[in-house]
Amino acid sequence: MAVEEQEIQSVWTRPQRRRRDQPALSREQIVAEAIGLLDAEGVAALSMRKLGAKLNAGATSLYTHVANKDELIELVTDEVLGELPIMSVPDPSQWRSAITDLATELRATILRHPWLASVLGEIGTLYLGPNMMRVSDSVLATFEAAGFDMAAADHAMNVVFSYVLGNALAEAASMVVIARSGVDEEEWMRRVFPAAEAAARPYPTVHKRYTSAQNPAWKAKSREESFAHELGLILNGIDAVTGNR
Repeated sequence: MAVEEQEIQSVWTRPQRRRRDQPALSREQIVAEAIGLLDAEGVAALSMRKLGAKLNAGATSLYTHVANKDELIELVTDEVLGELPIMSVPDPSQWRSAITDLATELRATILRHPWLASVLGEIGTLYLGPNMMRVSDSVLATFEAAGFDMAAADHAMNVVFSYVLGNALAEAASMVVIARSGVDEEEWMRRVFPAAEAAARPYPTVHKRYTSAQNPAWKAKSREESFAHELGLILNGIDAVTGNR
């Protein structure tokens, strides 16, 4: 007995419904308001009912454009990725600086919208969005212009994206926790550090890391500097493996 083929549930695989009459709301309005709500209150606050109220429309009006909240999350995520600048293929010898610039912008975009930390890992069709397609195309073109073959360019892109997303999502999640605490980052770290140091005592190598954190030079290293340094290590590895030096 043949297994019935299941439809892929994604806003990018479902044809957009058309109406003869002009709807009161556009998809663009819905997405913009949803991003504002997410930026202000986070994912937990987002519901079709609440969004409809903010738009002075019933939730049913929203369903003209999106079938459910999952599709809305797909749309707002891709819209935010549209904030990334268009990257033209640079001088092949400058591929590292071009990839570094894009990676830095991607991290900054995620940190501007920390709710992304809660949703990016759950969107299995993220790569289908037009803005994500644009970003992927420019990154692959940059690697290929630098002499990477198609497979190497694809692997290099995946490695860079995985690092940036993992780093920025963890950073954004920490920012959300700190914001909820009601204190600034420096004060939050001061309060949490003793507990972290105590928890690490049974683990000598980890504990050494925390005790060295009391060194002023270690503390002065910013999150931006750490990101740039770690990204550089990854690009060094890509460089070495592909022979594109």
